[in-house]
Amino acid sequence: MGKCTICGEKIQELFLGKIKGTIVRKPGKEKQYEVCFQCQKKLGSKDKILENIK
Repeated sequence: MGKCTICGEKIQELFLGKIKGTIVRKPGKEKQYEVCFQCQKKLGSKDKILENIK
């Protein structure tokens, strides 16, 4: 289980280790950030998600 980079809650995994949420990257960077479904729904766009990453 991973943790959401915005709220810090554990993210549930689905079949074969896929997370129940999304993974985003900052432009030009290699690091991936996991975001839970609730934060994704609350923030709406990718730009807002990237602004709120700790």
